[in-house]
Amino acid sequence: HADPDRVLNETFDLFVELGASDWQLDFVHAYASALNGYAMRKIDDPKESMQPLFDLVIEAVDPPPGEIDAPFLMQVSTIAYDDFSGRQATGRVLQGIVKRGDSIVHVDKEGKEVVARITRLNGYLGMQKVEFEEAGVGDIVTLAGIADVTIGDTLCDRNAVVQLPPIEIEAPTVSIQMMVNSSPFVGRDGPHVTMHKIRERLERERRSNITYHIEPSPNSQDAVQVSGRGELHLSILIETMRREGYELSISKPQVIVREIEGQRCEPMERVYVEVPEAHSGSVIEELSRRKGELMHLMTNEFHITAMEFMMPTRGLMGYRNDFLTMTRGEGILTSIFDHFEPWKGTLPGRKVGSLVSMCGGKATAYSIFNLQPRGTLFVSPGDEVYEGMIVGENKRDNDLLVNVVRGKQLTNVRASGSDENIILIPPRRFTLEQAIDYIQDDELVEVTPQHIRLRKRFLTENERKRQ
Repeated sequence: HADPDRVLNETFDLFVELGASDWQLDFVHAYASALNGYAMRKIDDPKESMQPLFDLVIEAVDPPPGEIDAPFLMQVSTIAYDDFSGRQATGRVLQGIVKRGDSIVHVDKEGKEVVARITRLNGYLGMQKVEFEEAGVGDIVTLAGIADVTIGDTLCDRNAVVQLPPIEIEAPTVSIQMMVNSSPFVGRDGPHVTMHKIRERLERERRSNITYHIEPSPNSQDAVQVSGRGELHLSILIETMRREGYELSISKPQVIVREIEGQRCEPMERVYVEVPEAHSGSVIEELSRRKGELMHLMTNEFHITAMEFMMPTRGLMGYRNDFLTMTRGEGILTSIFDHFEPWKGTLPGRKVGSLVSMCGGKATAYSIFNLQPRGTLFVSPGDEVYEGMIVGENKRDNDLLVNVVRGKQLTNVRASGSDENIILIPPRRFTLEQAIDYIQDDELVEVTPQHIRLRKRFLTENERKRQ
């Protein structure tokens, strides 16, 4: 049922709709089937191999710049860590050749020069990582044997020392607190549950990934503060640890505040939004309420409105879920850190409260059915809950204690109409990013290899009242 001509025309139409330039619209193309292992430049060419696609890449893509006979030069674009080789530098060879065993000069961003010897040279053959004896211009390689190397540093020949303009690494804008999982279900899913194990894993991450800032929490000895460039950046680390068998409790993200010229300043984001024109008014209203400033607005002939906002990072926290609901899944929202500005004041928080379980056990269909008018439930019949666990979202702005484990009292008397037809609304399930966005300051996300649960920081009602 393939229809390549129609698909090619629709691809061209999509490029036009996205506002592609004339150069982008004049794209080269080939017809291929990865499943059957052939490619064709023209639709009636013989179906022999993938060679036509490889030839097209060589023909259409410019070769890497640089001279093979010039002295070796490379800039580090990312780093990795290996227990046997130590810190490793990855980048593209800009000129010259590098061989295993060569002595090179490492120039850091301050201009300090250190001679190092290449102990291992790795590259890629297809998707497989292999060890090379030498690499030349255009090759993307990983070099081992250079201590204290970091992103943006220059690696060059000993007889031609230069320093390339350093790559600026964006400063973290958001931080979270990582704590041990203190819920009654601790240890059920993962083997790594102690603070010692968590600190050990974060220390390993610090050696291999310098974009995270990991330090002891200023508020608690039993927590570690991890800073990154947004909730997604932090959730990648949490998801990786979760898959490795760690159990954690995660606090609500907080923006990192700086003192600039005596003023308290917070990070600002440049936000790009594309929505159908019918939803643009509600998006502008909500982002303005969150201290967003509309910088640009344009509606094209397809009735798609593109908007650009400048707003505090705090204002975006917890908004993406509302944005998807508001635009019925048809909106696109992206953001990037721009600069720091003076503190914008108090922002509105979550408009609704939580349904908090008052006891432990297994949730029953009878209780969930009776609680559905109160709000949106997060649990299904048979799910285990504990006291202090958030099992739903209240329709009102206050927290409400509920019993989701209560069963129906049965008697031996039956009458027509006494048994209700129980129809349950499917529960709302959170991804890790959505859960981190959703919680309030007095709530935590419990992350285990098998579950993502929301809970109150203090599980019992007496503890919450005392605090």
